[in-house]
Amino acid sequence: MNALVDLYAAWHDASPVARACIDPMRAHKHGDLPRWLAALDSLPEARPSSSSAAAVVSVGEASDVTEHQRRRLVGALRTLRPWRKGPFRLFGIDIDAEWRCERKWARIAPHVNLQGRRVLDVGCGNGYYGWRMLAAGAESVTGIDPSPLFVLQHAAVSRYLGYAGNLVLPLRLEDLAPGEPFDAVFSMGVVYHRRDGARHVRELAEHAREGTLLVLESLVVDGAPLVPRGRYARMRNVHMVPNVATLLEWLEAAGFVDSVVVDIAATTVEEQRTTAWMPFQSLACALDPERPTRTVEGYPAPQRAIIMARR
Repeated sequence: MNALVDLYAAWHDASPVARACIDPMRAHKHGDLPRWLAALDSLPEARPSSSSAAAVVSVGEASDVTEHQRRRLVGALRTLRPWRKGPFRLFGIDIDAEWRCERKWARIAPHVNLQGRRVLDVGCGNGYYGWRMLAAGAESVTGIDPSPLFVLQHAAVSRYLGYAGNLVLPLRLEDLAPGEPFDAVFSMGVVYHRRDGARHVRELAEHAREGTLLVLESLVVDGAPLVPRGRYARMRNVHMVPNVATLLEWLEAAGFVDSVVVDIAATTVEEQRTTAWMPFQSLACALDPERPTRTVEGYPAPQRAIIMARR
């Protein structure tokens, strides 16, 4: 299993934290894991002639692979669906993910200086933002996400793009042992999934030093914080949608200063949508067709705020 050998070798060489993830990943009991691992193992050997971490994170050209290799690539990558974050392009194969993440990054990038920084990306998904962060000058990115599928999507792309500087580890924030603090900490699309949002912000602070940059991105509502009865926008695990004032209070209580709201934007069906690479329900199915400013449950439609702060 060459791709798995590469993955575990990258973890082994990166840090004790990464090395400690090898055995739990091997022992993971997710029912689809054998199928995903077989897909990873089926990735063909190919030598890319180019790579880029621009809006589309890409590696290789269509002419770098044979038709047989292309079919194997497409089959393996489709087996690793759904692709939530992207876009990616591998040897001319466009992976049109559910989220057009380049749009969110365009809202963040003008406000951050990552030059030479060691970054922690909490809830990183398949590592798309990690490659954008490296391109923006970050020294390294440690992404954490408990989903084995996202870890293996990252491994599939890294098979050709390389692991240097950008890791995705199968960890939750509470599982990440305290160690050397990071110079920048990102938490994007996570805090409203936590039962205690204030605690999540405090846990982010535990991995920051004085001067560490924090980027906190969250669903927000106008008015009082929203505690959904059941689902919000068809999502089961939204425990509370805060307002901006609540997020700022959590940041201050956790020891962050100089908090600035740099963007508030409604999530659109152009930015988050069903695609061939994420064929399940997406935002359009979560909005009231007669009142698109409301969810199907009658709540305000999703809008997101980006806040920058400093430890």
